[in-house]
Amino acid sequence: MALVARRRDRLEALASEIRQTGRRAQVITCDVTRDGELERAAGEARAALGKIDVVVANAGFGVVGTLERLTLDDYRRQFETNVFGVLRTIYATLDDLKKTRGRLVIIGSVSGHLGVPGSSAYSMSKFAVHGLAAALGHELARSGVSVTLISPGFIESEIHQVDNQGVWRPSSRGRPIPAALVMATPTAARKIVRAVARRRREVVITGFGKVAVLLQRYVPGLLAAIIRRFGIKGREEPR
Repeated sequence: MALVARRRDRLEALASEIRQTGRRAQVITCDVTRDGELERAAGEARAALGKIDVVVANAGFGVVGTLERLTLDDYRRQFETNVFGVLRTIYATLDDLKKTRGRLVIIGSVSGHLGVPGSSAYSMSKFAVHGLAAALGHELARSGVSVTLISPGFIESEIHQVDNQGVWRPSSRGRPIPAALVMATPTAARKIVRAVARRRREVVITGFGKVAVLLQRYVPGLLAAIIRRFGIKGREEPR
């Protein structure tokens, strides 16, 4: 397994856990916003592990705030990671997946199905990868490559500790989310692995997320009324 991200210390810690189970793990540092980095990372993965048959495009963060508070640069920064980072990952590994008739996994979000105040940039980026996954599912079918879109709801993670510049602020917690709505990371990971193994087209993770997507799909007017009536909005930027 190749572990690819920016922070080597985090990758090494995860690799150590994986190796303790008797499996191989290769650590590769990479920034998905930089041209050429994914090609280098894919090359290192091939050299260390051989063929590539599953690719997970997971890099992402959330730019939050109202339209009037955000700038075009904020939106560009959001898309550079959440959309173009996904595309760079796909371009760097697509030939491998075609050879192995493998699996492409794109991490979207429930925010790729509906938008709430204060999350326009993040929702736009996730709507974009939602459309990308739908189109590629058709395009790559003849090559034997399956495309699975994972749309998580509230999952235990550090995304609420990352500001609009992409800087991690571990002392910040942002707007609290009721514990009953948050799924534990290991539980979410098992659901994702199961969906990929079964070559599912899309899976919405968490019961709350499924309800929100169903409301948006079948009774969008009711959902809009609920959002406005109860003042539902996106999280605040950590500072």
